[in-house]
Parts: sequence; structure tokens; C-alpha cells
Amino acid sequence: MQKIVVAITGASGAIYANRLFHSLEKMKDQVEELGVVMTSNAQQVWKTELGNERYQSFPFRFYDTHDFSAPFASGSAKFSTMIIIPCSMGTLGRIASGISNDLISRAADVILKERRKLICVVRDTPYNLIHLKNMTTVTEAGGIICPASPSFYSLPNNMEEVADTVTDRVLQLAGLNKKSFEWGN
Repeated sequence: MQKIVVAITGASGAIYANRLFHSLEKMKDQVEELGVVMTSNAQQVWKTELGNERYQSFPFRFYDTHDFSAPFASGSAKFSTMIIIPCSMGTLGRIASGISNDLISRAADVILKERRKLICVVRDTPYNLIHLKNMTTVTEAGGIICPASPSFYSLPNNMEEVADTVTDRVLQLAGLNKKSFEWGN
């Protein structure tokens, strides 16, 4: 049983957060506690890209981006994994620089200092040198950079299945048992 925090930033790619939520909703036997932080930009992008505000209907506890009393703002709460999906380059830059000015960057700082699992699902393209250096810094600090680059060898039939090729990989990186396409099977 894991304690997981999911952060959603304002980068394009709300479908990834949506598909991750759908999977996590079915994984209650593997997740003890799930906290969610969603920026106001992420809410706007979700509404623009998905045409709804259904993130509010998921049975997860949502925290304000400035709620530093959230349990995962401290290492003593023992959250094991943080997934930032999608992770904007601004958020990645603040994490790489050690700037903890909101709950997302503070939680990421806590996860890294406690040597726990931070998974940043970056979505921007193309990358500039600053982005690449920030990815290197976060990787050297123990984080995992998982670009939202879908695979197609599973022959996905729709946009949701395309997005699932990314979110299934993220769940596997988080150490959760998620059945999905495996090469050669």
C-alpha cells in the first residue's frame, strides 16, 4: 500500500491526468492514501482540452496549491511517490532550483530530500537547453523524467488508449501493479 501525491500543472496534456485518475480509482487495493494538487491553470487546461470539469468527481482529496499543512508537505507523512502529470517546464525549473514557493514544488522537494520517488511527466516540445539542464538536475537529484511520449506498438484504437501507453508506464514506474501491453506478449 502506497501513499501517493499527484500534481497537475497547467501544461497541455490534461488527458494524461484524466487517464491516470481513472486507473488509480481502480487501484484502491494498492494505494493507501492519494492526495491531489491541481493548479488553477491546470483546471483551465482540463476544461479547454477535455470540455468538462470532471476532475472534481474523482474520489480523491484535493489540496490548494498554497496549503502547506497538507500531509505530503512534510517527510514525516511518508508519502512514497509523487507524480507530476503533466509537468510544466516552469514547475520543473522551480523543482530543479530548489524553489518551494507552492505545495507542488514543496512536495517535490520533500520527496527528493527523503529519497523517495518523484516522476515528472514533462509534456513540452521541443526542449531548449534550460529544459534539458533542469531535467538533468532533477534526474541527478533522484527524480525520474518520463516524457509524455506515447508508444504505438500496442496499436491503440483511440486517444484514451494512446494516453494510456504513457500513464500505464507511469504507474509501473511508481511501483504499482498495472496490467498493460508488454512488448513480445
